[in-house]
Amino acid sequence: MSEKRFLIVDDDETFARVLARSLTRRGFQVSTAHCAEEVEHIIKKHDFDFATLDLKMEGASGLTLIPLLRQRFPDIRMLMLTGYASIATAVDAIKLGANQYLPKPADTDQILAALEVEQPDIDQPVESEPMSVNRLEWEHIQQVLHQHDGNISATARALNMHRRTLQRKLAKYPVKR
Repeated sequence: MSEKRFLIVDDDETFARVLARSLTRRGFQVSTAHCAEEVEHIIKKHDFDFATLDLKMEGASGLTLIPLLRQRFPDIRMLMLTGYASIATAVDAIKLGANQYLPKPADTDQILAALEVEQPDIDQPVESEPMSVNRLEWEHIQQVLHQHDGNISATARALNMHRRTLQRKLAKYPVKR
């Protein structure tokens, strides 16, 4: 039986290197790319069984890779992995064909567990705590930003917010739930 092939696409080179080393120790053959453009060259040389895709990278978003990888490798298990988790991007990733979505930081065990899930867990407990006001604001900003294709100025106008204020809010990590 051949080794399973794993593609890591992440512009955080340290994270990609650590994850690749951990996956290699677990028996995977690993290829890494640090931008979406590198992926096109890599997939010409190798077939892949699994992939983690970073959402926000220099250049094209990891979302753009989902249809490409799904078309080339119909049975690939893909995980969208991002430090900028929002409901809107999670929904988009799943609609485009990703199997799962995880916010960073995530370790190798969490990543592999998420990739093994075939069906959603319908018995999963629902959080009893509502989202904080700050988290609701973050989610709303992400949704409006997505509606305006990432255009900061158009998003700021739609939110009736100064562009610099919006940029400061976007520069912060997502707030806790």
